[in-house]
Amino acid sequence: MVFEGKNWFRLLESDRGADLPGKDVVYRFLNQSSFAWRRFFQTLSLRVVRYFESLISPNRVRVFIVDDSVLSRNRSKKAELLARVFDHSTGKFTKGYTMLTLGWSDGFSFAPLDFVMLSSARLANRLCEMAANLSKRSNGYKRRMEAFSRKPDAVVRLLDQALHAGFTADYVLMDSWFTQAPLLRQLTSRGLPVIGMVKEMKQRYFVQGQRKTLCEVFQCLPKSDSKDIQGSMVVHTSCGLLVKLVFVRNRNKKREWLAILSTDVTLDAAEIVRIYGMRWSIETFFKVTKSYLKLGTEFQGRSFDQLISHTTVVFTRYLAMEYERRESSDDRSLGGLFFLFADEVRDLDFQTALKQLMTLFLEMSQAQTKMNKTSVLCQLQDWISGLPSYIKGLFGDLSCES
Repeated sequence: MVFEGKNWFRLLESDRGADLPGKDVVYRFLNQSSFAWRRFFQTLSLRVVRYFESLISPNRVRVFIVDDSVLSRNRSKKAELLARVFDHSTGKFTKGYTMLTLGWSDGFSFAPLDFVMLSSARLANRLCEMAANLSKRSNGYKRRMEAFSRKPDAVVRLLDQALHAGFTADYVLMDSWFTQAPLLRQLTSRGLPVIGMVKEMKQRYFVQGQRKTLCEVFQCLPKSDSKDIQGSMVVHTSCGLLVKLVFVRNRNKKREWLAILSTDVTLDAAEIVRIYGMRWSIETFFKVTKSYLKLGTEFQGRSFDQLISHTTVVFTRYLAMEYERRESSDDRSLGGLFFLFADEVRDLDFQTALKQLMTLFLEMSQAQTKMNKTSVLCQLQDWISGLPSYIKGLFGDLSCES
């Protein structure tokens, strides 16, 4: 329907309506609690990711990316497990759900692997409870119980399921909300190095036996001639984990800086910044699914099963489009002896990663400048331009300014 530009009601009224199932059939399909949507989507994603890996060299960096996004349902009243959730982008509470997403990227393509639709563990924040007549052995009941998980626990469970399904990656990328010592310790014990942004909070770092804040660690850095990377330092966290902190300077305000943490202390500072820049591909994914693929707006059902099934369908749409984009952009997908010697698709370079960090500086300062808007939409424009022409023709207004 998203490619037809019509809703289900208008599609049934068209000339194709006689060959389509009825509206009640579609809703019964989406509301079925026994379907294993996670198993279906992980199987599909694994096939696509393995195809992407066949086009790249073994030395290319592959990453898992973890991030969350809010699905707002402000007009809903009876939606199952509807809750008051905090939206970090607006700084306000809203009615809806928190969609915690796990993705995979090789620096050019992004593939969603799994998601957890979180409600609220606090009863006072939940506006509607779950259905009482569900079988506890059904997949729908298990997905509902996942909705009460804490975010760090849900992240660990998503990564464990991905590793068990057969996905592999070199690093886990996450933003400052997830880069906490307990989660870092759990992921490190599983052999997953983490690269994430950290903010000045209550955490302390041990530098030569002295407990210091993040700002105090920054002040201990030796002077650097680099205009972009202020410096780096290997420290210990309060739980004894050895990490490397890289400080990136704001080009516009020298007193402002961002800190990136890496549990792999052997990496160079510039390489840590470059790898962390790959995290921005999940932001493009959220923008495309919400603005163009009608995530959260195509159906307004009340059951939690429909929320899970529709989100899986939308993720499948994106995965199919990403597969076609890679097919049309990577010469190695054509096969043949000549293309075996073709160069790989471009990887994210250091300068692009720095531009994205500068964009983050502007967003944190709430700057509404033309440069800010252009930087935010630049990656989305690159993704759209890489799509095949026949997919672009399916959308009437597929552009980053819409």
